[in-house]
Amino acid sequence: MPIKLSEILNHATLTAADPVIRAGAGAVAGTQLRWVHSSEVLDIAPLLSGGELLLTGGDALVTASDARRVEYVRQLSERGVGALAVETGQRLASLPSSMIQAAETAGLPLIEFRKVVPFVGIMQAINSMLVSESVAHLRRADEASHAMAVELAHGSSLDQILAVLAGIIDATLELSSVSGVTLGNAGPDGAGTRPAGSADSQPAEVPESGSGSSAEPGRAAGPGSDGTLITIDVPVRGVPSARLQINVPAGGDVNLARVAGGRCVDILSLALLQRMPPGLKEVAGTALLRAVSSGSQPWRLQQLSPAAGIPPSATVVAVVVRSSTSQQLRAAMDNILKRTAQQSASYVDNAELLALAALPFDGAAAARAGIVAALRELPVEAGTMTAVGPLAAGIEHAPWSLSEAKSALDLAVNGSLRSAARPASDTEGVVIDVENLAVERLAVQHLDPGTRQDFVRQQLGPVLDHDARRNSQLLATLAIWLDSGCNTAQAARELHVERQSMHHRLQRIFELCGGDPRGTGRLAALHLATRLAAL
Repeated sequence: MPIKLSEILNHATLTAADPVIRAGAGAVAGTQLRWVHSSEVLDIAPLLSGGELLLTGGDALVTASDARRVEYVRQLSERGVGALAVETGQRLASLPSSMIQAAETAGLPLIEFRKVVPFVGIMQAINSMLVSESVAHLRRADEASHAMAVELAHGSSLDQILAVLAGIIDATLELSSVSGVTLGNAGPDGAGTRPAGSADSQPAEVPESGSGSSAEPGRAAGPGSDGTLITIDVPVRGVPSARLQINVPAGGDVNLARVAGGRCVDILSLALLQRMPPGLKEVAGTALLRAVSSGSQPWRLQQLSPAAGIPPSATVVAVVVRSSTSQQLRAAMDNILKRTAQQSASYVDNAELLALAALPFDGAAAARAGIVAALRELPVEAGTMTAVGPLAAGIEHAPWSLSEAKSALDLAVNGSLRSAARPASDTEGVVIDVENLAVERLAVQHLDPGTRQDFVRQQLGPVLDHDARRNSQLLATLAIWLDSGCNTAQAARELHVERQSMHHRLQRIFELCGGDPRGTGRLAALHLATRLAAL
């Protein structure tokens, strides 16, 4: 029998925490739990499978903005997390109203622990109750996967393959392309639910790269008409190409459906692959990007690029995306490159999405700028980091473009981005134009840290000391002023200060630096020092 959240809240280990349901009370009675997990990481959602009771002490929530707190709740809800329990009273005085409202809107049970209890004790007690159920779910999921594999080997249709899973989990299934075309379906009685006359035996028309989907593996998309709807992405050759929707009736075992559905994705991928065999161009594109990523010899790249549709002499640019949703972003990336590039290829390597675009010889810089602009408009998960490499003349220089893009992302991870390159809020991703970091890349690659620090101290020592003593922002002010081309009005707008205040800051900086640097050889040195200081 599934274990409900309402039962868990009455367990002695939880009642000791004096729990109060602050949001989503209506969903408590029907929420089935799969596991209890504890984490202080705000970006935990992609690492969860759904059905968890998530415990947090609220340490990260104390310093997070309201927007980030709301995003945290939204991500957990979309991932299908069963409930969120937050401990208050020590660092977090009370639950923020923004979180309560977001949880209520999302239908996510939000529980406040008003007393301190050891989370490890809760997890040991509750998970010991859940583990036997989890083992049973995994066993039945393996049975479903094996039975579906047998049907696939016998040449069964998608409806027949889905019927095996539907019968085991007692739910209604529908497999559709990312564009919404139904590819197959089945009910718990083993029969498909499509209208009579549908050509089930015909090859499914599955697009090679869909328009993308916000659904993620194991995500509970919300209540269906007769229960709970679970949506699972089904990738083909690394591209999300279909979605499996599982409608679990009221009172059904949601956790079994989630586990079995996730375990059977590979079988469905193979079934779809039989209906959409890979083309030479896509295979060659993947091989080319792997070769570029591994730094293969130029002759190998020149050998692979024509089959991928990229002329060896083309001007190319590499793009790198690091995200927990790289797989889901691939289709969106392909769409952007189709609009802005002559030819392109993409490939997902773990959490990195790699892409290579061949740009028109005349207008390559403008086309590259178009890629950067389009990527900045692309909705992404918080924490997603993207870098667009420099233009490379010929496929043999593509590894250099890719390497420079990865180096820029490493700088960002290490906190070396200047404020102008950072996202406007902590719920956004960041897109880095590598050309804007030429100085930083040169310094990191050719100057050791000691040399960089000595140069910064020589040029900006008094300014650094002033900031340290007064907790002022003179270095940041100088950096933005220099980046703006010494445009005082523009720098004041970027810093959100009055122009008169900006003049006062600059006057103080000039006094510390030995005078107004404009028109002198020190201007370039100061600008370089401000860029190196961020490293």
